[in-house]
Amino acid sequence: MDLELFLAVDVSRSMSPAELEIQRRGYASALSSPDVIDAISGGLLGRIALTYVEWAGDGSQQIIVPWTEVSTRDEAKAVAEQITAIPTSSLRRTSISGALDYAAGAFEDNGYLGLRRVIDISGDGPNNQGRPVLEAREATLAQGIVINGLPLMTKDALSALWGIDDLDVYYQRCVIGGPGAFVIPVRDWAQFADAVRRKLVQEIATVSPFAEQVIKVQAAPPYDCMIGEKMWRKNRRYFEIP
Repeated sequence: MDLELFLAVDVSRSMSPAELEIQRRGYASALSSPDVIDAISGGLLGRIALTYVEWAGDGSQQIIVPWTEVSTRDEAKAVAEQITAIPTSSLRRTSISGALDYAAGAFEDNGYLGLRRVIDISGDGPNNQGRPVLEAREATLAQGIVINGLPLMTKDALSALWGIDDLDVYYQRCVIGGPGAFVIPVRDWAQFADAVRRKLVQEIATVSPFAEQVIKVQAAPPYDCMIGEKMWRKNRRYFEIP
């Protein structure tokens, strides 16, 4: 395998049913796009393995597509059909650390051996449950796994309670890591499918035409990676909302 790719997709209750549907259809469209197929076939071995898992709070992970080999257009389309076959249901809380811990463990017995291992994690807010996200990130990176991010920076009624304006910076400073790690922010749902397509090509291809369109890790001032936990303590009286 050129790549073992874990697609970790946020389904926390801060996202509406319509947004959850856009997410699934966006991933399905991207995976079966010519750009992604070409990236797969252009690899050293011409095949990857991937899994699609939805996550929310600590211990809330649901496998939608189990680990599957993809090397052809038909195989990619079959995965896309699996993604859209079952309606998405939202779950409580946001545990990026829980998602990273779960994903890192999932590589160990997946039956594949890739040249690279990547966790592709999307989310619309900072970590607010489970262990600190920095701890989970460091443990994941210690296993040689790269973490890339797709921060969802769209605005809605719940953004004031559970979102942060600089979620892209949070992902840069607190979530992603490893050689070549990057972030592609989504600021409007109309951009989602294209952002996923560009991100998948960047992750799969050795040299990507989208390499200059991503935000890479760089030196920056200190950042509070516990901001999500602090927001939760402040707003926990609204527990029935998120």
